[in-house]
Amino acid sequence: QLYRDARECLTLLSQRLGSQKFFFGDSPASLDAFVFSRLAPLLKAKLPNGKLQQHLKSLQNLCNYCTSILSLYFPWDGGEMPSAPRAAGTDGGEAEEDPHKWRNQLLSVLVGLAAMLGYAFLSGIVSIQRGGAGPAGRQPIALEEEEEEE
Repeated sequence: QLYRDARECLTLLSQRLGSQKFFFGDSPASLDAFVFSRLAPLLKAKLPNGKLQQHLKSLQNLCNYCTSILSLYFPWDGGEMPSAPRAAGTDGGEAEEDPHKWRNQLLSVLVGLAAMLGYAFLSGIVSIQRGGAGPAGRQPIALEEEEEEE
């Protein structure tokens, strides 16, 4: 029953769209965004049971509708849906995408570490004392004693 209802819904959408570019004329509306968000995955995803997908592919105007929206709003992708992210290092393509990835990661970690240490020193959380008594005769408190006082 559910499959029949979905099939009927696709057929009705196809009839409503007709030969128009979008459901309400030449410019997209929120209905177009909603319908596209349901049709594109159904059209492009690999499904274990492709009955509904085959029915959608038989409705040429809905296929053209999805392809048109993909090429209009996702031109960098050549009208294809974005593929799932690959695991790092699976085929060496990762290095081609960002040749300086490791350098950038290392630099960002070092900058973050420097910022945290700078903040700790400037705010007085951490201080470096050189031998003997500190300012005004105060003795440095050992870490264990400080924890007990809290």
